[in-house]
Amino acid sequence: MSNIGSFTKVGDEYHGEIATLSVRCKGVRIVPELNRSSDNAPHNRVFVGPAEIGAGWEKRSTEGREYLSLKLDDPSFNAPIFANLLGDADGEGFSLVWSRGRRHNGD
Repeated sequence: MSNIGSFTKVGDEYHGEIATLSVRCKGVRIVPELNRSSDNAPHNRVFVGPAEIGAGWEKRSTEGREYLSLKLDDPSFNAPIFANLLGDADGEGFSLVWSRGRRHNGD
């Protein structure tokens, strides 16, 4: 797993930045989606400035820990990035954690 971002909670939103070898985004905002069209619709939208770059779903781990599962995409990406926004141990901030999906047999 790799930490690719750090965020703080500001009201109902999360504000922070994402940094990888090829992506450097400051001013990232994760904003609640107030008009969900269905139960499967995202709970959050992810923005950099006015551009929407992703969506997030509220999840709960088997241990009962709440987190956001995010899908980030942009025309400059080779493929979408899937990551989880987790509360830090100190309770002050949040880390965006990415891990490569498991490969299936034959892939």
